[in-house]
Amino acid sequence: MPPATCMKFLQEGTLVNKNRLEAFSDGVLAIIITIMVLELRIPEDPTWHGLAEVLPTLLSYLLSFVYVGIYWNNHHHLIQLADRVNGAILWANLHLLFWLSLFPFTTRWMDESGFLQVPVLIYGVNLLCAAVAFYVLERSLIREQGRSGPLARALGRDWKGKASPLIYILGIALATVQPLAGIAVYTVVALIWLVPDRRVEQYVRHAHQTGHVNDQSNAHRRQD
Repeated sequence: MPPATCMKFLQEGTLVNKNRLEAFSDGVLAIIITIMVLELRIPEDPTWHGLAEVLPTLLSYLLSFVYVGIYWNNHHHLIQLADRVNGAILWANLHLLFWLSLFPFTTRWMDESGFLQVPVLIYGVNLLCAAVAFYVLERSLIREQGRSGPLARALGRDWKGKASPLIYILGIALATVQPLAGIAVYTVVALIWLVPDRRVEQYVRHAHQTGHVNDQSNAHRRQD
């Protein structure tokens, strides 16, 4: 096989792996949201009072749904800025999905317990482990791409990724005293991540435009 053909085959293989990683992750996240929806309790009474009784369930679901949405959005940005993946990245991605897959369990336990101390603590630990796993995935992608790559430049100092685990630890500590205070801290972290990072979005937009130009150039070369 000629070297040029071999190189083309390898490049196409890495692109397929990247696309499969993103598709698999999207599927897992969709299943996680579906499980959480199916576990929502229906009000026993068709009244406003009945709805008020399940309001804590809806709020805990909303918080977890927002977290899953945040991870899906940021995961999408990471993969868009990555040009290739390797075995370490695949395992780092599975590590992240493992902790995210526990969201339905910890969310339901926290709700059914009436937001007691231990379930709220475990929910916080779940959030902390997911944050650490996402940071490990970031570092794995940057290590493969290089510190001068677009992903490292887009993330910059990544103060959100570094500060979030510390805030979660604070929330876990407060939950030992007052569980609702811990939930309030978890909510603050979600609100921080809801604020879009314009720098990352600009790099993703640039990556899309560059990829579109490259696809057009490759198409013209094939026609020639």
